[in-house]
Amino acid sequence: MDVIDAIGNTPLIELTKIGAGLPVKIFIKCEHLNPGGSVKDRTARAIVLDAEDKGLLKPGATMIEGTAGNTGVGLAILAGARGYRLICVLPEKMAVDKRIALRQLGSEVIITKNGALTAPHNFRNVAKRLAEENGWFLTNQFHNPANITAHYGTPKYRGTGEEILAQMKELGHATIGAFVCSSGTGGTITGVGKRMKEHDPKTQVVLADPVGSSIASWVNTGTLGPDGPFAVEGIGSGSVPGNLHRDYLDRGESVSDAEAFAMVERLVKEEGLTVGGSTGVNVVAAVRAAQRGDLHGPVVTIAADQWDRYKSTAWMQAWMAREAATIKLPE
Repeated sequence: MDVIDAIGNTPLIELTKIGAGLPVKIFIKCEHLNPGGSVKDRTARAIVLDAEDKGLLKPGATMIEGTAGNTGVGLAILAGARGYRLICVLPEKMAVDKRIALRQLGSEVIITKNGALTAPHNFRNVAKRLAEENGWFLTNQFHNPANITAHYGTPKYRGTGEEILAQMKELGHATIGAFVCSSGTGGTITGVGKRMKEHDPKTQVVLADPVGSSIASWVNTGTLGPDGPFAVEGIGSGSVPGNLHRDYLDRGESVSDAEAFAMVERLVKEEGLTVGGSTGVNVVAAVRAAQRGDLHGPVVTIAADQWDRYKSTAWMQAWMAREAATIKLPE
């Protein structure tokens, strides 16, 4: 047994404070408790195992990924344990904490200028170009189907969706009213959504999306919405990721940065969950789903990652400053 076997089987808990008084209960899958601190550990595991099985990764090989940070952390953990070299390409807007964590884990880090997917300097395009030029293995989380199977399930590992169904059954819930999740690559919501729809076609699959992202509009209307700025990291886009499949989605909910960060503070203080901004987006949208009153069972969402990789960001710095100002110093 090694670190790859420690990924998954995360707790599922009820949000008793935030969900109080709602028509249905809200549960959250604590993916921030994976070894690398995020749901992306599952993606990394599935991609690495799939590549090894296909002979694409051999001892001493180099992997490269364009990442917002979390998939990079998952890949870095596995690269260290299995003897691979890893290069992570990040856009400059991502938190400095993630860059440092990746270096501490032994991966090489390349920072690119922020840019649309059409720009040559976009982090994903840079990763693809370097892979082609050097013969490195591009893990390609945005299009690699192993990302979806990480959450749908494989013969060797239960997917996130199957884990949720089993845990909810243990809690006395035979079915789920709604699964709510944001999309970075689309792998989590597509894989889990597919499994949920197979189990019960009446389960609603709801995309939680930052205001400024174009994806919620695409889910609701088939047309991408306006592409604007937002501070939440790792989710949302101005284009549709290859692993996001609209067939399994029922609707999209747009959540502002302010709503998301306020919810993170509630999750930390009221539920004891030390999570990042994308989890705030998920839970705001989950509360809205629970409030609708049209569900036949509880709502389940995802705690996507840990708060520790956002300490350098403006929203976290502002929160820290507010709290620091309340601490009384000795006279």
